[in-house]
Amino acid sequence: MASRSALFGADRNVPGLIVKIGDYPLHHGGVGAIRSLGRLGVPMYAVTEDRWTPAALSRYLRHAFVWPTTGTESPDRLVDGLLRIGRRIGRPTVLIPTDEEAAVLIAEQGDALRERFLFPRVDPALPRRLASKQGLHELCAEHGVPSPAAAFPASYADIEAYAARARFPVVAKNREAFERRRQPAVNGTTRIGGPAQLLSLARGWGPRPGVILQEYLPREDAEDWIVHAYFDADSAPLAMFTGVKVRSWPPHAGMTARAYVVDNPELAAIAAQFVKAIGFAGTIDLDLRFDRRDGQYKLLDFNPRMGAQFRLFENTAGVDVVRAQHLHLTGRTVPEAEQRPGRGFVVENIDLPALLAYRRSGYTTPHAPVRPTGTELAWLAGDDLKPFFTMAVRFVRPGAKHLFQMWRAARRDTV
Repeated sequence: MASRSALFGADRNVPGLIVKIGDYPLHHGGVGAIRSLGRLGVPMYAVTEDRWTPAALSRYLRHAFVWPTTGTESPDRLVDGLLRIGRRIGRPTVLIPTDEEAAVLIAEQGDALRERFLFPRVDPALPRRLASKQGLHELCAEHGVPSPAAAFPASYADIEAYAARARFPVVAKNREAFERRRQPAVNGTTRIGGPAQLLSLARGWGPRPGVILQEYLPREDAEDWIVHAYFDADSAPLAMFTGVKVRSWPPHAGMTARAYVVDNPELAAIAAQFVKAIGFAGTIDLDLRFDRRDGQYKLLDFNPRMGAQFRLFENTAGVDVVRAQHLHLTGRTVPEAEQRPGRGFVVENIDLPALLAYRRSGYTTPHAPVRPTGTELAWLAGDDLKPFFTMAVRFVRPGAKHLFQMWRAARRDTV
């Protein structure tokens, strides 16, 4: 549970607004942000799909603005909607994006949104480039940051040529923010076992495939790490955290299901140097895979916003990245303190299926603590029970359907 005995005071006159674009009502990251600032007395608001999402029913939410979006709307329409919400709140409000589309929109439309909202100033083009798998790959190459080998096919013919020379398995991902909402090529990160499977999938990707085909880093030779941090206008870290991912769902490719805080100064330095080099300001959520074959940390994803598992991380002063952002944007000092090593994080609705899948995977995390020093649950909180029960009710049907689809796909892969 978020610390209520934080060694600082937040500005209770400046609200926070959770901004999301797309239909994903069961998002524990938004609930975590509402609780984190709400427990400090900060008035919290959120954009929600309907009035019965877990976030909408949190005791720490002052008001849910029901505004279903798909990510296919024009930027003008999205900006107009946010400005209407800002007028209803009636005072400067800190924006907290929970997805790449929201982060990109806020950066690119900053001049219009700044009349109502507070958010870090950043090069307007940078978040889109970071959220783009191709843009991130190019930035890594420019600045000497290791990343998996990748191809960016522009046609079916390119995919045929790639299939003839590639070493399988490979990984397919949607290439660009917003395009993954408008015309997704794959449902998230997808492992492709061979040329026939790739060519079969590619037939449905249209004349201009919006995918990246990426080197697969063998799970038995890898360990997944995460970095969360908040950077000021000079790209200096005001809060920095490192941890190891033990399980994710879908396995090895999806959202964190269980993770632990683990000190890793080398990884923190890699992240800080890269952020300084590209000039980013704001909150980041990085996914890296340590490749034991060559001893390198390879950057997989750079999310220019808070990650869903951000509540894994808190320093001894009670600061997480969402609190750091609110403190900084309201002109307050962000207390410097050490992270809390050994702390764990569990997403209750996906950790059990992930556990069953990982038992057969060969993946190991030698840096994970044998016993956590404490555990933060994504959904269940004694002081805020409604989000957990709402999640449980809403998860049953889609959760069962998703598990069946995963089982069927795994069975198909073994045939």
